[in-house]
Amino acid sequence: MKKLFYLNLKNWNKKQATMALESGVDAILVKPEKIEELKSLGLIKIIAQSNKADLEIEKDIKIVRINSKKDEEKVVLEQGKISVIIENKDWTIIPLENLISKTSNLIQEVTSLNQAKTALTTLEKGADGIILKTDSLQDIKDIANIINKMSEEKFKLVEAVIESIEPLGMGDRVCVDTSSMLNPGQGMLVGDSSSAMFLVYNENVKSPYCDARPFRVNAGGVHAYCQLPSNKTCYLSEIKSGSKILVVNPQGDSEEVIVGRAKIEKRPMLLVRALYKNKEISLVMQNAETIRLTSLSGKPISITKLKKDDKILAYLQEAGRHFGVKVKESIKEK
Repeated sequence: MKKLFYLNLKNWNKKQATMALESGVDAILVKPEKIEELKSLGLIKIIAQSNKADLEIEKDIKIVRINSKKDEEKVVLEQGKISVIIENKDWTIIPLENLISKTSNLIQEVTSLNQAKTALTTLEKGADGIILKTDSLQDIKDIANIINKMSEEKFKLVEAVIESIEPLGMGDRVCVDTSSMLNPGQGMLVGDSSSAMFLVYNENVKSPYCDARPFRVNAGGVHAYCQLPSNKTCYLSEIKSGSKILVVNPQGDSEEVIVGRAKIEKRPMLLVRALYKNKEISLVMQNAETIRLTSLSGKPISITKLKKDDKILAYLQEAGRHFGVKVKESIKEK
């Protein structure tokens, strides 16, 4: 689950606001008179006691100061209807434990890196987010890194065995250009079925035919599914500038990246089929030497050099999607 990171800047500090923007903080709480000044620094959600704010205090977010058991009961009455920022008079874990077990949408106020770690991991689940009140620029940066790490999803990749590679003729394929420089081994999870996907390697490999493009994944046919953050999927044809997708490495670690551009072009296509424990995995891909899947060692292997019984990395999950969200239903994709 994605954790939220809010910064409390009731006492205005331009350096802190700038650091928050550069670190990817989700929202900043300010006094109403500072809304326009904050907007001038960059686009970010603003929390304030004003209808000019993106998240208005009392309407979208409540702030509850915990001094006693009765104050905890006020939070429980909301039952997760809106987000609640919890301010503890004396910072202790017990009130947070009590509230985590009874409700949701809890944003715990913290004043240090250690308090942030505790708030986000209490009862293993942790608060849904934190609001940081600090003078430390380093704490803003360090906590943002922790939040990003906690937001990463882990995928259990499996060993699939190639069954066949078949030329198909012309079709429309999607080339995804991200706004990030992808590391060796990173790629996208893509498949003809939402339940079975290959790890398609990014184009950071030099070849005699073209320069390396480490921001790009030549992903597959327009009809194919790809994995998104928060366990969602979409068709490759739906990806566009500004979309957020996941890139995954051979160890199953993921990273959310932004799409800069998606190119749909007619190209000769081929069909790659593989098996994992009698479960078929397939993907229609462009027929070119520069398109690669991922070997068990994490190295790229060109689809034009694939042969029967080669082993590659894949990901399997339950089938059944409604507008990209996993649902329980009887479904068969083939």
